[in-house]
Amino acid sequence: MKKVKIAGREIFPIGLGTSNVGDKADKFDQEVEAIRAGLDHGVQVIDTAEMYGDGNAERFVGYAIEPFERENLFLVSKVLPNNASKRQIPISIDNSLKRLKTDYVDLYLLHWKGGIPMEETIEAMEKAKLQGKIKSWGVSNFDVNDMTKLLKLPNGHHCATNQVRYNLGDRGIDFDLVPMMKENSIPLMAYAPIARGDRLGANLTKQRVLQDISKKYHADVFQILLAWCIRNGQTIAIPKSSNTEHVVNNVKAADIQLTEEDLAKIDSVYPEPRVSKPLALW
Repeated sequence: MKKVKIAGREIFPIGLGTSNVGDKADKFDQEVEAIRAGLDHGVQVIDTAEMYGDGNAERFVGYAIEPFERENLFLVSKVLPNNASKRQIPISIDNSLKRLKTDYVDLYLLHWKGGIPMEETIEAMEKAKLQGKIKSWGVSNFDVNDMTKLLKLPNGHHCATNQVRYNLGDRGIDFDLVPMMKENSIPLMAYAPIARGDRLGANLTKQRVLQDISKKYHADVFQILLAWCIRNGQTIAIPKSSNTEHVVNNVKAADIQLTEEDLAKIDSVYPEPRVSKPLALW
């Protein structure tokens, strides 16, 4: 298992997503147990956002991480585009820190591109870094053109990651965005890496090749999907699950090293894109 270098740290390549987590009282204890099980098994990255449950997910994360050493974690949160101004970003950061019950976040992302000039957002992010409230900043849902423009801006090269939807059924970014980020030494953060439990329409769990490879490694298809997602050593996958067993299985996927033969078989069914495709969203 290779750790991923991001924002000056080496991080376990599978993290935890938290969208729609912490919203239902009857599932709260189960969701806390799942998060803590992941952390007990080596997870460091927990991804959340001010948008998720209007702050509920951040409050949930703040509670779930209480028993753990803060410096071992890598907390990621995101600011809404409408809040990405010099005036509003400090307010959003402070509110997120209060909900997370921490003094800083390790990575703070612009959730998606909005109407506020990126130069202004970067300036506010850099100021928050100097204040120690965020350790690094990045973006989310940026396509290759967005990233190209970003890197040309003052301090744009400080962008620590781009978080996008990426899984075997949504691998359009392999044509241009992934190579471009690799060339600029920017790691990828992949949301929906198991296609939301194979609910995005690709019927991954029914594919014979994936079933055969999963048997080879005494794993399930979802573990193979995660192993595929992090195969290049420059991707952090952030699957979401409220099931403790599923979370632990997801973590164990980091130990699966797919061979060139495995990858060739997968490519024969889900080939690399040969043309640029629009970024998959949500």
